[in-house]
Amino acid sequence: MAKRIQFSRHGGSDVLELVARPAAEPDPHEVRVRNRAIGLNFIDTYYRSGLYPPPSLPSGLGSEGAGEVEAVGSAVTHLEVGDRVAYGTGPLGAYGELHVLPAQHLVKLPDSIAFEQAAALMLKGLTVQYLLRQTYRVEAGQTILWHAAAGGVGLIACQWARALGVKLIGTVSSPDKAALAKANGAWATIDYSREDVVQRVLALTDGSKCPVVYDSVGKDTWERSLDCVAPRGLLVSFGNASGAVTGVNLGVLAQKGSLYVTRPSLGHYANSAENLQAMADELFALVADGRITVEIGQRYPLADAAQAHDALTSRQTTGSTILLP
Repeated sequence: MAKRIQFSRHGGSDVLELVARPAAEPDPHEVRVRNRAIGLNFIDTYYRSGLYPPPSLPSGLGSEGAGEVEAVGSAVTHLEVGDRVAYGTGPLGAYGELHVLPAQHLVKLPDSIAFEQAAALMLKGLTVQYLLRQTYRVEAGQTILWHAAAGGVGLIACQWARALGVKLIGTVSSPDKAALAKANGAWATIDYSREDVVQRVLALTDGSKCPVVYDSVGKDTWERSLDCVAPRGLLVSFGNASGAVTGVNLGVLAQKGSLYVTRPSLGHYANSAENLQAMADELFALVADGRITVEIGQRYPLADAAQAHDALTSRQTTGSTILLP
């Protein structure tokens, strides 16, 4: 029997329950992984709440983890029992001691990267990869705005931007988070609880605003984000931490400077084993040479997943949060 977190109805963290199930055998193209560490991400709360519907109920939760291959399907040739692996794009079910998932979602984990690092890094690091390198390919010397810069994704973005010579302005909610973001490479920070974000962006860019703004907050920051985008620039809305953006008036984009808006997702970029491996290779290379380090701010036992969700949604966390099976 193996323990996992699941939910049978949508709602708050109280719907999460710890259950025991028999270990599933992998289908021909699948692999069973014994998780050593599991990543926790804001998207997990979207599935739990029903904002994003899971394929069925009851449902497992989580899509990021790292561990060792325990069993392989008959058609899998590139992985073997005992291989160290990580994943960040797999189907729901990472919140468990074991996870069975298609082999195409797994990448081999270099010995230089610990399981906890990988679990805290894969989904967030791959997200930053596609956002900074593909959705909008930032260039040295540019000044960009990134909301929630002290979160798990934000801290990786600060480091990656610094490695690329990009000036990242990060919004944060406290002086402590501002210090954390700057320590990780943010060029400047804006404490939105005390400062006017738009006015600070104008001051920091000499009135030019930013060619691209990255917004994972959603409803609460939508209007401010648009006001920070330079004419013909791009707003990348990639999360809904404060709620979904609804009722968008496209005419506003013209009024504010013929702006572009996109709502990307990782799955559309890491859409093949080859693309996923290439993205992971770039991420691992930056980790290997020390230009990106992962900040694990919180560790919870798997059984305390509900408590971890509450801390995340109330913005009491810094850096990444992992669950330990």
